Amino acid sequence: MNTLLSTADGTVSGSDAFWRLARVLGLTLGRGLGSCLREPSPEDLGHWSRDVLKALGVQVQVKGAITDEAPIWVANHMSWLDPLVLLSLRPAQVLAKAEVADYPLIGNLARRHGLRFVQRESLASRTSALQGLMGAMDAGEPLLLFPEGTTTRGPRLAPLFRGGICAAFRKGVSLLPIHLSSPDTWYPWVGEAELVPHLKTMALHGYTRLGVRPGTLMKPCDFPDETAWVDAIRRTLGDAP
Repeated sequence: MNTLLSTADGTVSGSDAFWRLARVLGLTLGRGLGSCLREPSPEDLGHWSRDVLKALGVQVQVKGAITDEAPIWVANHMSWLDPLVLLSLRPAQVLAKAEVADYPLIGNLARRHGLRFVQRESLASRTSALQGLMGAMDAGEPLLLFPEGTTTRGPRLAPLFRGGICAAFRKGVSLLPIHLSSPDTWYPWVGEAELVPHLKTMALHGYTRLGVRPGTLMKPCDFPDETAWVDAIRRTLGDAP
């Protein structure tokens, strides 16, 4: 029995929500301090992600086998929590929108752990970010990409920024498309919504379900051109071309 549940609709009391938020704050401050005292490792962010998800009651349901054969994971994007969900499953380099660097507490933590940032409206920034991704591909580093570049509520995708996924095609790097979904309406974080109010909403619910459905491993050699490659990724992430 979940002792946090206190109402018929599955929400928790205000005091329970407060302690959840305090737990998230403590975990984030602790991780930030730890990264100042020693060089952070890729696994550190995964440990922090799992702890934060547990504190917020996020139940990650993996629906299928996830292979480590693919250096690149590509997913649709619904919330600021999506990277935490996937980093809890595997350490990876993440390309994030530049605004993440300004998020309270999380932004500093992201910078300390080497997340890559891109200003989507800036051609120079996108070009620099793409060069960094290509270097990571050449080095065989695991990468996590959200090619929409923004969040949606899930039923349909936003237009894709094709640079990273097309670079993978040209370099012959395999990827695993992953579809994220949630039956809980409070999970998506979209539009002009602010981080702290969304965090409070998450804390008020007893649990939040997030489905992770991996597609089939995609190898560039199995596709005739970039268009077919991108169309197949779109279909798996949740939108027909």
